[in-house]
This record gives sequence, structure tokens and C-alpha cells, in this order.
Amino acid sequence: MTVDTSQRPTAGGAPPRKSGLLHRVSGWAMRHAGPAVLLWVLALVAVTVASTLVGNEYRNDTSLPGTDSQRVIETFQEHQPEASTDSIQIVLHDGAGLSQPATRSRITTMLTEVGTLPHVADVADPFTARGSVSADGQTAYATVALDVAAPDMPAEDVRTIIAKAQEIDGSGLQVELGGDLVRGAQESSGGASEGAGILAALVILVFLFGSLLAASLPLLTALFAVGSTLGLLVLASHLFTVPDYTAPVMMLVGLGVGIDYALLIFSRYRSEILNGVDRPRAAQIALDTAGRSVLFAGCTVVIALLGLLALGLGALQGVALGVTLTVLMTMLAAVSLLPALLTLFGKRIERSVRKHAAKSRRHPGDGWRKLAVLIQRRPWVPLLAGTAALVAMCLPALDLRLGFADAGTDDPATTTRKAYDLLAQGFGPGFNGPLIVVSEGDQAAAEALNAKLATDPGIAAVTPPQLMADGKVATVMAFPKSAPQDEATSDLVQRLRDTTLPALSADTNATYLIGGATAAADDFAAAVSNRLPIFVLVVVGLSALLLLAVFRSILIPIKAALLNLLSIGASLGAITLVFQHGWFGAQQGPIEAFVPVMIFAIVFGLSMDYEVFLISRIHEEWRRTGDAREAVREGLANTGTVITAAAAIMIVVFGAFLLSPSRMLQQFGLGLAVAVLLDAVLIRCVIVPAVLRLLGDRAWWLPRGLDRAIPTIALERDDR
Repeated sequence: MTVDTSQRPTAGGAPPRKSGLLHRVSGWAMRHAGPAVLLWVLALVAVTVASTLVGNEYRNDTSLPGTDSQRVIETFQEHQPEASTDSIQIVLHDGAGLSQPATRSRITTMLTEVGTLPHVADVADPFTARGSVSADGQTAYATVALDVAAPDMPAEDVRTIIAKAQEIDGSGLQVELGGDLVRGAQESSGGASEGAGILAALVILVFLFGSLLAASLPLLTALFAVGSTLGLLVLASHLFTVPDYTAPVMMLVGLGVGIDYALLIFSRYRSEILNGVDRPRAAQIALDTAGRSVLFAGCTVVIALLGLLALGLGALQGVALGVTLTVLMTMLAAVSLLPALLTLFGKRIERSVRKHAAKSRRHPGDGWRKLAVLIQRRPWVPLLAGTAALVAMCLPALDLRLGFADAGTDDPATTTRKAYDLLAQGFGPGFNGPLIVVSEGDQAAAEALNAKLATDPGIAAVTPPQLMADGKVATVMAFPKSAPQDEATSDLVQRLRDTTLPALSADTNATYLIGGATAAADDFAAAVSNRLPIFVLVVVGLSALLLLAVFRSILIPIKAALLNLLSIGASLGAITLVFQHGWFGAQQGPIEAFVPVMIFAIVFGLSMDYEVFLISRIHEEWRRTGDAREAVREGLANTGTVITAAAAIMIVVFGAFLLSPSRMLQQFGLGLAVAVLLDAVLIRCVIVPAVLRLLGDRAWWLPRGLDRAIPTIALERDDR
């Protein structure tokens, strides 16, 4: 194997390059700093006003074409189209029994008053409705039928129903409410987690730069990008299917990435200032180096997110497009708004930078140089120890179980969780998640289905077959003996689909379909698993090709892909331990079905940020000196502080979402925070230097034929 040294610059340097789009955009922003900032302010105000006026049209697309659970939904829509409104459950419990005259009178009066509230179509009487009172007479439920579908039900009207129902709570009677509408209404509107993350990020930036002004520039850049994107997302929801959880996920990623990108460019600008370069030239160098790295890293994030489209799942496509838009806006802000701010506040920033540097007793990067030297002495030790730690953290992910959150994973103090527990206690754990079994055949086929399910060892009870409005299809409700999110319920669904129902169908010539929450979660998990290899191949393959074109190396992309996969596996392992096994007091339950693939896309893209920033600086030093060891030392010395600071900011921004009431956002926050921590600290600052020490000049090897075949993407300009 020989190393192609033609990549190294000659003594005279390369001829000046033609200015590219990045140089033109950032150059215009620096020459017209005031108008550039004004344009961003006007854009933010315009999209905010427009989005406020038109409102959002967020829609959750949970369709899974071709699956049994989706066919059940389509059957209901075809044969019973009027059943499109939603409902709320009022759960009642009294240890002394609900049949006492005084208690029954209070309940009846309350239900009558609830029936007069807005959007309430009907309230069932639990004392007359069949099966609405538990066997011991202590628990009952009343179904509140609404006259609108869930998306059209105002949250304030749901809270009114909750308040009216709980007016009679007390004196031994417990009143709780359940249903997806109640879960949505009781969750706070958010804001605390975002605010905590922003405040923590500002503190880290102040410690890093020693100046509130310098610290505020990356934060301000990120806020402009995220604010503008949020307005655009609301407008885009009128054209595309955008889920209602896209906005918080977008803010989570946008704040972390936006601060990160601006910080990387600003840190290079600060470094050039301390090296005696004048302000305009320092800004140009920062954009020609760190700016190019940011654009490349952003492109890898976009590729990873758009890879979600390969899964063909409607629930993920809207999120992928929304977060992609966020990353594109943060990239634009980093190379246009930030240069303008650096021009406007350049003198004050330079004074604060020099003042802070004068107070520092150590030369910048000394600690990282010492770490690099220590790693280079015995590279196998940190390499093997770090890899073993990552593999160990990946192991719990092998037990990862997918599902959809329900009231059983809510906080025990919420009314929906209390209602869930009361129903499970009074009617059995499977009551909260019945299986909806559809029979497409004659009445005899439906009766045979009912008899077969009634004798199944995993089913506690079944309802008689109910004909739909047009009389062509019958449904049977089967209540498992296990809870909706128990693995035993998933096993039951699989067994019914694989053996029980096919055998019955052969005897009756009818078609049987299983739907319901558990069946839908299993179908979603199966759909993701079947399409995951294509998704991984697309994301990893395209990212590796980009790295190959940038660094003119075969081994660098392979190393990056393997280490990125390890960091993703470790983050999923952490989520499994905390949320599935209940570590640190978290509510036990399955992992949200679409969280792992979203984390894969986002983390794989974010991992490339630090990979590109570190490796591009090492590559820059190697091209300058031709010494592989010195290049690693200087590359780590010049980027170690910035990488760890950027990682710390991402960790506090992502980690702050653990404060969110949404279990999904908590899982996102923990997964992203753990991945960034491992990637920036263990992988980029320990394992990567060890690998590059072992590879030496071979790290930059590329066959001559391949070198001629692939295009060149430059992250460094030689005309500096």
C-alpha cells in the first residue's frame, strides 16, 4: 500500500480558486452586515405573522398500507363511515361500592351535567350499559361520546369536561378520566425544557469565551434559524402531512445543531484573531474552513434524514421533511447571519477575546496535545478499552421492544394513568387494550370466531359478534389476559395471526383481521424491521461516499461508519435500560416505535459534525506538514475544546427535554444526549486519535484509479 502524496500542497501553494457560493453569500453578508441582519429579522417576523394568521394543519399519518391493522381501519371507514368521532371515558371507583343511593345519585347528576357541555353528543349510563360495572361493583366507566373527531376537539373543552366530572370526587368516590384527548389536554404546552436548554447553553458559552456578547452570537444565530423554521413548518403543514410532534422534535434538533454550527465557525474566527489575523481575514478563513465543514456536515445530516423516506412510512416522512428544513435553515444562518453579526460587533468581540486569552495561563490546546501524546504512546489500550465500552452499551439494545405509548406509561399522578390502573384493577389488565378482530364472512363465520377466541388461553373475555351498520362485516372484541404493552400480548397477536386464525379461515372460508393498539405497534415494528436494511444502506452508503470524496481516503469513511453505528447502538442501549427496564425511576414500557429510526437518522448525521470538524483539521495539518502524528496532535489540540464545548451544549439542550411531559421527547432527548456524549468525548477525542496513530499515512490512502474517478470536494482552501 502506498500513500498518494500528491494531495499535499507544494511550496508555492495552489493557484487561487474561483469564489464559490459560500464565499459569495458570506462575503455579501460581511460587506452589507446591517441589511443582512435586517433581512433575517424581516424574514422571522414575516413567517411568524403569516403562520399565526393561517394557523397550523398538523395531521398524524399512522397509516401502514398492506398491514392487518390498517385493513381493519379501512374496513371500519368503508362499512361504518359515520363512526369517525372520538370519545372520553369517565372512570368511577368507590371501595364501598357504587350502588349506594347517595353515590349513585351524585354520579347520575354529574353525568347529566357533562351531557350539556360543548361537543358532548351523548353520555352512557354505566348502571344501565352492559359490562360497564366491574364484578365487585366498585369500579365503573361512562363513555362520553363527542360530536367531533379528535383533531377538531378544542383542548379547553376537554379540560372543561375533566373539571366537571371531578367536581364530585371525594367522600370515598374517586373520579378519573381516560382517552387520548384527555392525555393531550393534561400535557403542558411545553417551553420549560427549551428554556432550560437555552439557559444552560448560554452558561457554557460564557465560560468558553469569557464574554456574554461572544457567547450570545451562536445562540442568537440558532434562535433566528429555529424561529424562522417553526413558522415555515406551520405554513408547510397546509401543503404536506406534518405530524403534531414535529415542532418539538424540530426545536430539539434545531437548537442543538444551530448553536453547534455557529460555535464551530465562531471558534475558528476566534482562533485566527488570537493568531494576529485581522478581523475581515479571520472571518474569511473561518468560513473557508469551519464554514465548509459545517455545510458538509449539514449535508450529511440532511442525507440521513431524507433516508427516512426510503422507509415509506407516512408517520416519519413529515418529521423527516420538517427536521431537514430546520438543518438547512441553521446552515444558512451560520454562513449568512453569523458573518454579519461578526462584522457588526467585530471590535467589541476582538477586545473581549484578547482580554479573555490574556487571563488564561496556558497556551490553547496544551491539554489536548498531552492527551494526544498519551494516546499515541500505547494506541491499542484506549482503542480496545473504548470499543469494548461501546459494545457493552450496545448489548441492551438487542432486547429493545417497540410499541406505542398509552396511559399505562403516563406519570402515576396523572388522571389518565389513574383511570388506566382503575380499569385494569376492575376489569382486568387487557381491558385497556382490546384486540379488534374483524370477520369478513357470514354470520356462522363470526360465531365460529367468537367461539375460537373464547377458548384461547391468552384471552380473558370476548364480546359477542357485532354487525356493522351495513351488515356485511362483524367485529369481535377480545380482551387479553395481559396488558397492552406486555410482551405476552404481542406474542398472542402473533400466534393468532400465524396459526389460530389461518386454521379457522380454512374451515369457514372467511377472512379474519386483527387490529387495535398492540397489533398496530407490532405491524409498525415489522414494517420498520423489513425496510431497515435499505434505510441503513442508503444513509451509510451516501455518507461514506461523501467522506471518500472529501478526504480522498478509503479507511476514513469505513472508520467513521463503524464508530457512528457503535454510538447509535450505545444510545439505543441507554434508552432501553431507562425506559424499557425502568432505570432511574422511569416508567417501564416499550420504546416508541419510530424513535429508534429517527435517532439513527439524526445521530448518524450529527456524528458526522464532529467527524468532519476533527478530521478536516487533521487533514489540513497533514497536508501542511506531511507528518501524520503531528497532524493528529495539532488537529486534536485545535478542535478538542470546541468539540467538547459544542457537545456539552448539545447534551444540555437535548438533556433538557427529559423535563418534557412527553415520553417520546424524553426518549429522543436521552438518546441524542447519550450519543453526542459518547461520540464527542470517547470516540472523537480518544478512539479516533488511536486509530489514526495506528494507520499513520495509510489513513489517507486512495487507489489512483479511484482518485481519478471520484469528484473532489474541498473543505480547505489553499489560497490563504
